[in-house]
Amino acid sequence: MFLLKLLARLPLPLLHGIGIVLGWLIYWAPGRHSGRMRNNLLASGVCSPDASCRRLLRRTIGEAGKAIVELLPVWLRPYEQVLKLVKGTSGWERIDAARAAGKGVILLSPHIGCFEIINLYCAAQYPFTAMYKPPRSAFLDTLMLLGRQRGQAKLVPTDLSGVRAQLAALKRHEAIGILPDQVATGGDGVWAPFFGRPAYTPTLVASLQRKTGAAAFFVAAERLAWGRGFHLHVIPLGDPLPEDKAAAAARINQAVEAIVRRFPAQYLWSYNRHKRPGSAPDPYDPTAA
Repeated sequence: MFLLKLLARLPLPLLHGIGIVLGWLIYWAPGRHSGRMRNNLLASGVCSPDASCRRLLRRTIGEAGKAIVELLPVWLRPYEQVLKLVKGTSGWERIDAARAAGKGVILLSPHIGCFEIINLYCAAQYPFTAMYKPPRSAFLDTLMLLGRQRGQAKLVPTDLSGVRAQLAALKRHEAIGILPDQVATGGDGVWAPFFGRPAYTPTLVASLQRKTGAAAFFVAAERLAWGRGFHLHVIPLGDPLPEDKAAAAARINQAVEAIVRRFPAQYLWSYNRHKRPGSAPDPYDPTAA
């Protein structure tokens, strides 16, 4: 831990340079990582299989490495210094206005850029609750708790008690965080198109919104060039999600797609977004429930 804290003090431009090297080392290492990244990127249609797509892939590899290394300063620097890494925001006043109007707030943070810093920035201003699944490594678990549970942030389990905690937070007109592009657990999601392919999408957002009248916003943490920090982009969800689960999931995925197209190199293309959880129905079986 001491060594990691020392590394966290390095300037962000230097850390991002190290991250680019790390990204390529991981890309060329044995395993499914590189193939999944290439396949997801090409299948998405955000680029064509030509020189421009190869350039985007090279950028994506470097950005993926940066995402790993920048966790050191985000999780291990003093909280006040972490907040200074956010160099600006666009649309955050909409979130402030929703809370001033007595609404709870749902922050939907896709796997884009430095999404870990969004929770910390929000928790410096309002009480914030997010669900959390402990990793298998006890050391990594300690590191994540140390980094994430700061300011007014509170982590709750990814089970029914966690859902109840988020529901209670919204009823207190507080903020919660949800990853809208995370694969849902079996039974807790529906299949909805994501870049033209079925993706098992969580249905929790629509349920929480119906029960609380909360306002929902997408937030993307853009990684600025040359290690200058991060810029938070806030995009309102707009009208409340429909009651139909499939329609609500499709609308969320469409919104995430639009944000990914704005920052294609900073999306986590190596994430297995289209996998099928064990108890989920076959997306290609029309008779499946």
